[in-house]
Order: sequence, then structure tokens, then C-alpha cells
Amino acid sequence: MSKKTVVYFVLAYFLSWCAYVPLALQGQGLISGVPKWLHLAAGYGPLLAAFLVTAWTGGAAGARELLSRLTRWRIGWGWLAAAFSPLAVFAVVVLGLRLATGNWQAAGGFGRVAEWPELNPVAGWLAWILISGLGEETGWRGFALPRLQARYSARDASLILGLLWAGWHAPAFFYNYELSLFSVLAFVVGIVAGAMVLTWLYNSTGGSVFATILWHGTYNAVVAGSEGAVAAAITGAVILAFILIVRRYGPETLSPRPKQVL
Repeated sequence: MSKKTVVYFVLAYFLSWCAYVPLALQGQGLISGVPKWLHLAAGYGPLLAAFLVTAWTGGAAGARELLSRLTRWRIGWGWLAAAFSPLAVFAVVVLGLRLATGNWQAAGGFGRVAEWPELNPVAGWLAWILISGLGEETGWRGFALPRLQARYSARDASLILGLLWAGWHAPAFFYNYELSLFSVLAFVVGIVAGAMVLTWLYNSTGGSVFATILWHGTYNAVVAGSEGAVAAAITGAVILAFILIVRRYGPETLSPRPKQVL
């Protein structure tokens, strides 16, 4: 891993943990008065780190290049559909539960943002795209992935990124997620599988961060407010997709196109 990539991860952790750590301390009863919306603000740490390190190492030209990948929306209808695929999986799961239970209760979790409860489902979906999608993907796939792929295979780069991405969430287990060995392991496996799928999408679209923003934000919109069975089923589908991608395209590129590098 290059020095600039190490600096990026350290800065991304630092910026986000400035919000995460006070929330974790509050969750453990050590302090109080910390606003819950800081959890959403923490999502912009990777974006800020990406532009700061890019400006430091590549100047204005580097920042423009990163911005061009953020707005690379001409990816074809098929890949645009792939970017929204978590929504299709959610629909299948909800329909299955409707047939099994006779009600649409599982659909009620779509677009729910706990820190912003007044949002309707569509507004919540957009919020997830603009917060976790834009905020995180600008850094994880926009900055880190193409640099890691310059040194490692797509699979190994995704594994490294996935583990660091999971670690970035660590303070949230002290206030927002269940803290148990099983939940932590399940979270890490799900994050790594998601990183592999996002690498497939990123490489397949010629380095479109825009596509990964849509996928990440849509995934959060369908799992963040959903009941456990729905979230587990969707995460299971992501893990299955990762296995199929590796078998179909191999570890070097994880996609039908060459890996995208910087």
C-alpha cells in the first residue's frame, strides 16, 4: 500500500471518528448531549479525506479527475439497473414475505433514516444516496480502490478495502449496532462481500463512482430500517453475488473489463 493511500485511510478514520467516538462514549453512558445526527455526518469523512489527499498529491488536476469519475453517469442501462439492484432484491424479499405472512409489513423499512424520522421513504432513499453513497464511495471506490488495484488483484484489493471499511465502522458497535461476536463477524463478512460486488460494478463501468454511489445508497435504504429477516436475506444475496462474480470473472479483475487503476 502506498504512503498516500495509508495517509488517506488514517485521515478518513480520524475525520469520521471525530463524530463516531463521542456517540460511542454517549452510548456507553460516559457523556451526554451528543446529537444523533453526527452519525450521518460521519459518512462524509471518506469524501473529505479523498479530496484533501488528492489535492495534496495531485493538485487541481487530480481533484478534477476524481470529480469526473463521480459524475460518470453514461454507463448504459444495464449497468444502471445493476446500480439499483439492491432495490430489486428488496422487492423480491418483501414479495416473498407477503406471500408467507399475508401482509406488507416488511416493506415499511424502505428509506427509513433513524436519525431523520420525518423523511418519507423516497426522501430517505435520496438521503442515503447523498450521505452514505456520496460520502463514503467518493473515498472507498473513488480514491482507495483504484490505487489498491494498482498493486493487488481486484479480489485482494477488495479484501483489504473491505476490512478497512469494516474497521471504520467499529465505534458504531458501541451505540448503533449489536455488539456480539456473531454480529461483528456477520457484519465484516457482509462488508467484504459488498466491497467485492462494488469492485465488480466499478471496474465494469470503467471506473464510475456514480454507479457505486447509487448501489451503496440504495443498499442502505433497503436494509438500514428493515427488520432483521429482510436485512439478512439481502445481505445473503450480496454474499451469493460475490461468489458468483469470483467464479465468473476470476480474482484478477472481478469484472468483464480490466481493473481500473490510478
